[in-house]
Amino acid sequence: MKSWTVHLHDTRPPVLVREGFAWGAASAGPFWFMAHSAWMLGALVLASDALIAVFTEEETTIALLLVAHWCLGLWGHDLRRWALRLRGYRVVHVVAARDADGAFVRLLSVRPDLADLYMPAAQHPVGAA
Repeated sequence: MKSWTVHLHDTRPPVLVREGFAWGAASAGPFWFMAHSAWMLGALVLASDALIAVFTEEETTIALLLVAHWCLGLWGHDLRRWALRLRGYRVVHVVAARDADGAFVRLLSVRPDLADLYMPAAQHPVGAA
């Protein structure tokens, strides 16, 4: 089982962020952050990668980028939570599940009112809410 933090915003759908190592952040770096709408973090990582590549020698560049991206993997989800907090999200729950879909099901079993943020009433599986 994996743990997921649930982040709510007043006008946007909830966001689930998994605990643990962020392999996407470690391998794709800035593009992983940008894919998760953390644009400023993505830009900062891209700029730092470019600075490392430009101002260091080849062996040093490889070592520094490996260390930097390992750190992104360690702290990627935490940085994503920070970016969500800056956008007005707040942590309201922690759920445990095997995958993201299971985490959403658990969240909606505790907070069925959040289903309206995902689909209109006519599309609810049990009919109009």
